[in-house]
Amino acid sequence: MARSTPVATCAVVFLLARSASAEIVSATPVGFEVRESLHVAARPSEIYSAIGTPGRWWSSEHTYSGRAENLRMDLRAGGCWCEKLPEGGSVQHMTVVNAQPGKLLRLRGALGPLQGLAVDGAMTWTITASPDGTTLEMAYAVGGYAKDGLDKLAEPVDRVLADQIHRLKTFIETGSPEAAAASPRKEKP
Repeated sequence: MARSTPVATCAVVFLLARSASAEIVSATPVGFEVRESLHVAARPSEIYSAIGTPGRWWSSEHTYSGRAENLRMDLRAGGCWCEKLPEGGSVQHMTVVNAQPGKLLRLRGALGPLQGLAVDGAMTWTITASPDGTTLEMAYAVGGYAKDGLDKLAEPVDRVLADQIHRLKTFIETGSPEAAAASPRKEKP
């Protein structure tokens, strides 16, 4: 087995730091904001279009139906990020409120278990061209009431969204989101 050198290790750490950044911007009992940012080797228009196909990159593990291919998103104001369920059921995850192709996509709603709380969220995807690709930033701000406080939910929401944005990046760059399973984010022991 090959051993990594300090130079190789530093190069990998530098590339990961350059390509991805995730953070909990703030977390209080009444709300939180998380932000994920990374570099994608693609044009802004390709990234925008890919965001609109969550059934191709979102993890099935984080759906109600257990099947990501049941997700769809209509990239227009009033459009639905929805999921088809068995027996004619459906879930509205978020609603598109601002759609600017190749630049910005903003949605409103409470994802996953947040739907059962008295909260609302705003998710903003910002797409910025750079000389060697595109910077993609996703920010999700949630506020409202949760009996035990929303601050406790910031870390798990941040972890799930970080995994999804890495799946999106990998999907755009390789055609498959699966290589993203080994996101640079580490689980707590």
